Amino acid sequence: MPGIRETRRLPYSCEEMFDLVADVGRYSEFLPWVVATRVRSNSETEMVADMLVGFKALREKFTSKVIKERPKRIEVMYVDGPLKDLDNIWEFAALPDGGCEVHFCVDFAFRNIMFEALAGQYFDRAFRKMVAAFETRAEELYGKRSSSAQSVA
Repeated sequence: MPGIRETRRLPYSCEEMFDLVADVGRYSEFLPWVVATRVRSNSETEMVADMLVGFKALREKFTSKVIKERPKRIEVMYVDGPLKDLDNIWEFAALPDGGCEVHFCVDFAFRNIMFEALAGQYFDRAFRKMVAAFETRAEELYGKRSSSAQSVA
């Protein structure tokens, strides 16, 4: 199954980044291609949510189960939608000089192997745009901090 991994050092706390990522109900306010979200159920440790994504006339609905371990981990498991699979994990680790390191990975599989080969090359670009949207949202919510975001190899 194809996947993408990214690690970023951000000037925000683990709690702040966890809260931002866990706030699925507000994704349509800042994530590209997210048209709407609906949280079906939500507790301290688990959520089930639908996300409607779209580009031009194309619209698809995904349902996911989200396991939350505040403030260190969010795991998103694909339940239903147009793909064969789409899972991701966010991990947040405090840095000694403040801020946190965010580890993100997403694994995906399309129902059609040929479509997977074609779309896979665009998925990386879309993923990077979405990661940037989370960083921008953190700055809007929590303010600009002295430390700047950086990728970790």
